[in-house]
Amino acid sequence: MSLLTVAGLTKRFGGVVATRDVSFDVRPGELVGVIGPNGAGKSTLFDLITGFTRPDSGDVRLDGRSILGFRPDQVACLGVARTFQKLRPFPEMTVVENVMIGAFQKTADVAAAREAALAALEAVGLGDRAGAHARALSTGQRKRLELARALATAPRLLLLDEVTGGVDQATVPALVRLVRELHARGLALIVIEHNMRVIMEISERIVALQLGEVIAHGTPAEIVRDRRVIDAYLGEAWRA
Repeated sequence: MSLLTVAGLTKRFGGVVATRDVSFDVRPGELVGVIGPNGAGKSTLFDLITGFTRPDSGDVRLDGRSILGFRPDQVACLGVARTFQKLRPFPEMTVVENVMIGAFQKTADVAAAREAALAALEAVGLGDRAGAHARALSTGQRKRLELARALATAPRLLLLDEVTGGVDQATVPALVRLVRELHARGLALIVIEHNMRVIMEISERIVALQLGEVIAHGTPAEIVRDRRVIDAYLGEAWRA
């Protein structure tokens, strides 16, 4: 049985179609990559799944139950968490306080939220920075902070929006290892990523979007040989 089912999601913003009839599913413990050029509808897709935006048509089902119309906090309480491409931590709060915000999705107890936040920080390699202010973190560390805040909600499904975007190349391998470790623990993930070597390495299946539509869906090996994906996104240099 699918953990998540995306069925025919269409969203228009005025005359612009952000997504058109997007459909795919995610099984428990699976890692699905999402690729496509800028403007393909990737982040809008995440907004639709997590309740930040309501589709014009289509459905989102978790464990076979529609969650269409649920608020983002309600979706999070059901076990679906996400990170954002634009990093916006609370700079004057400590790292652990930032992560506790995520933990409060599951508990109102301050001590329990702090314990969950510290565990999440250890999981992403920021345990030694718990007492630092968020403003003091590097971009790579802020990526980890964003991930820890999502993990503190105890998700079953985690949506990562360009987890390696904007970091220096020396930082990328450590972030990739972290994603693979989370997947190895049984967490299901949907990962938006522009770095094709990263998405090829971590994904079990890939969904390719172009102008809001799914143009290909398959294994990494199938996707990189698909003429539609090469023409729309990868280019002939990749094929060569």
